[in-house]
Amino acid sequence: MNSTIENMLQHVSVRDFKDQPITPQQKNDLIAAAQHGSTTEFVQAFSIIEITDPKLRSKLADITISSPHVKKADTFYVFVADLHRQANILRANHESLDSVKNMEALLLSTIDTTISAQNMAVAAESMGLGICYIGSLRNNIAQVAELLKLPDFTIPLFGMTVGVPKSKNQLKPRMSPANQVSINSYDESQFNNLSEYDQTVRNYYINRKTNPANTSWTEKNLAIFKEVHRADVADFLKKQGFSLK
Repeated sequence: MNSTIENMLQHVSVRDFKDQPITPQQKNDLIAAAQHGSTTEFVQAFSIIEITDPKLRSKLADITISSPHVKKADTFYVFVADLHRQANILRANHESLDSVKNMEALLLSTIDTTISAQNMAVAAESMGLGICYIGSLRNNIAQVAELLKLPDFTIPLFGMTVGVPKSKNQLKPRMSPANQVSINSYDESQFNNLSEYDQTVRNYYINRKTNPANTSWTEKNLAIFKEVHRADVADFLKKQGFSLK
C-alpha cells in the first residue's frame, strides 16, 4: 500500500483547527488539485468560491448551524455546480438552453463538482491538513445563492473547511467490501446483510472518546431518512433554470 492510499484510509472529518494559516502555496496547490480532477467531456462544470469576508463567513456559518468550526477554520471554500458558462455559450450562439436545463446536465455538474472537491480533500490531507465537508450549506440554499450572488444554472452544492488540525475524530469503521462490492449485478442479500456491520458501528459509538452513543448504522440511517430534509431544494433548482426532467 502506498502513502497516498494510507492517507486516504485515515480520513476523518476535522472540526477542531489550530489558529494557524494555510500558506499561499498550499492554497494554490489545493486549487490546482481540484481543477485537475476528472471531468465529463472536459466540461469542467464547477466553480470554487473562497470565503474571506468575516461577515459573509459568519452568515454562512449560521446557515450551516456549524458555526464554531466554519468560523474557526483558516480557509472555507464553497463548491458550486456551475453550468452558467455553458448557458452563456448557448445564448451567444442563439441556441436552446434545453441541454443545460435537464436532469442529465444537473447530474453532470454535481459529479464534476464532487470530483473536484474530493481531489482537494485528498490533496489537503496529503499536506497534513484537515478538512470537513459542509453539506448543511443547503439548509437555506436560496439564501446562500443570494449571498454569493450566484447566477442561473449554478448550485451551491456544499462547503469545505480546511485548516491545520488541532484534534481529530476517531476513525469510523467502514462497511465490509461484501456490503458494497459485487460482481456483474447488484447482490441484494449480500449488500443488505448488515447485522455484523451494525454491531461494529455500535461498538465504535459506545467506545468513542467524544459524544459516545448506543446506536447502530441502521438506527442512524433510520433517524436520518424517516423525515424529508431540505424540501426546498427542488424549488430552488427550478428557480435556477433546471427543469428536473
